[in-house]
Amino acid sequence: MTENTFPVYKVDAIVTFFRTEVLTGQEAKHFTKNDLAPSPKPDAVQRLYMRILQLLYRFKPECHYMVPFSENIQHPQLHEWPTAVMSVYLRMKVTYLPVCPSFTEVKRTVTILSGIMNYLHFRKQRLDMTMGHQERFREDMDKLQAYSRGTKEAQKKMDKLTTIPPEQQAEARELDSALSDLQTNTMHQYQEVNAINENIAEWKTEMAEKSQKLTQLKVDVATLKENIGKLKSQIVESPEEMKIQMEKMKENVKNIKLAIETADERLVGLQSDVQGVTQSEADIQLIFKLLQDLQSSMNKTQQHQEEAQALVCVYEAQQKELKNHGVEEGQLKRSLGMKMDKESKQHIRRQKKKEIKDQHIEDVLGQCDHVHQKREQIADQIQERDRETQHLRSQITNLRDTCSQETEKAQDLFDRLLAALDHFHKRIQNHVVEGNDDIVKMTANF
Repeated sequence: MTENTFPVYKVDAIVTFFRTEVLTGQEAKHFTKNDLAPSPKPDAVQRLYMRILQLLYRFKPECHYMVPFSENIQHPQLHEWPTAVMSVYLRMKVTYLPVCPSFTEVKRTVTILSGIMNYLHFRKQRLDMTMGHQERFREDMDKLQAYSRGTKEAQKKMDKLTTIPPEQQAEARELDSALSDLQTNTMHQYQEVNAINENIAEWKTEMAEKSQKLTQLKVDVATLKENIGKLKSQIVESPEEMKIQMEKMKENVKNIKLAIETADERLVGLQSDVQGVTQSEADIQLIFKLLQDLQSSMNKTQQHQEEAQALVCVYEAQQKELKNHGVEEGQLKRSLGMKMDKESKQHIRRQKKKEIKDQHIEDVLGQCDHVHQKREQIADQIQERDRETQHLRSQITNLRDTCSQETEKAQDLFDRLLAALDHFHKRIQNHVVEGNDDIVKMTANF
């Protein structure tokens, strides 16, 4: 008691505090300064201590009087008054009576009451703090329940969005099968296109070789013309020399005919190849109807068309050159005379064949135009389908983004709540530990 850790209050302050905070009713009115000073009254101090015990330990005054007695006790009315005193005595024997052995010392009672007053202030503050923490904890629990409900609802929404309804599962399966078929078709078509490109490269090399041979034939024809001019200038009236020259000319003409026939056969082969190329292009265009990457395929087909047009131009140029060769041959035949009637008939037949070939080429070109028109119509249909699929994909991506954002928000809120709850629990534990330490200190001081 010599080393107090709390301030010793005056008697007036102690009286006002206990009248307002501890005592109630008539007891508060009748409790005055005279009960403590100049000498404390045992009845008032005893009543005050009992009310303090009732406040701290939360038991009713009737509990003091409920002392078990035997049924055969004599004069039980004599035990009504001392039972309460004995109950308080038994409760205060361990802690309070060794510190305060008598009620008559004023200083001792004032210091004890000031210590009790300080403890009650501390208790009130701690109760207010704990009530505040409890209210916050309740609010946090309500928020946590609300957030958990929100997370459950969001999870349900996510499940609804992610799971395909049974009505649309068949369509989804059909779309998946169609996509797999499209991928397999695209792989086959790319392989076919690569094979066609290789064939076109081979045909280009053959065309270059044939153009070189035609240039050589042109050179040979020019040399023949020069030889004919020289022979005309060197004609002698002797029939033997004429016969020898005529035989040489016939041999040269035969060689030219053979070269022309081989060129015609090669042209026929090239035409058949061109027809095969056109047919393959038509097949490719029909197959590329269901491709997603239609722009790249269209560019490739346009390149193939340009190459085919270039081949047609080369073919026309070769036809013009052949016509020129035919005119030159006609002039040679006229110069040789009536003996070359057979060659003129062959020339007529050749012209008829050329006309038939031109008509056939025109028919093929008309078919190609018809196929191009069909390809454009089908390409429009494919573009519409691609747009629909892109729209569906964009909707699916938007739904997935919204779901992911909602889940992230819910997870962040859940993590924050958990962190806040852990923090509050730790603070409550710290306060409880501090309160227990303070109570231990107070009990040690008392």
